[in-house]
Amino acid sequence: MSNDITWLTFFVLSVFVGIEVISKVSSTLHTPLMSGANAIHGVILLGAVLVAGEADGFALVVALVAIVLAAVNMVGGFLVTDRMLQMFTRKPAARKGAER
Repeated sequence: MSNDITWLTFFVLSVFVGIEVISKVSSTLHTPLMSGANAIHGVILLGAVLVAGEADGFALVVALVAIVLAAVNMVGGFLVTDRMLQMFTRKPAARKGAER
């Protein structure tokens, strides 16, 4: 079996495992799970940058796509997490004399 087929099989199986794991998570845990996944996407982004530095041809294209997708996913995850955390902060109470 060639090395490319091995990596393709590994990728397809990991996609199936990821879909199965995420579909079993209740909706109340999705945002905290995304917050933890931001760190994982940081590692993926770093790995994609390292691969892009050593790659050429098709591997370079795949690495650049991985960099873009990991960066978008990581930034989006941080924005969603920040928005969720803002829902739990208390707004300052309005002063009584200021209402006129």
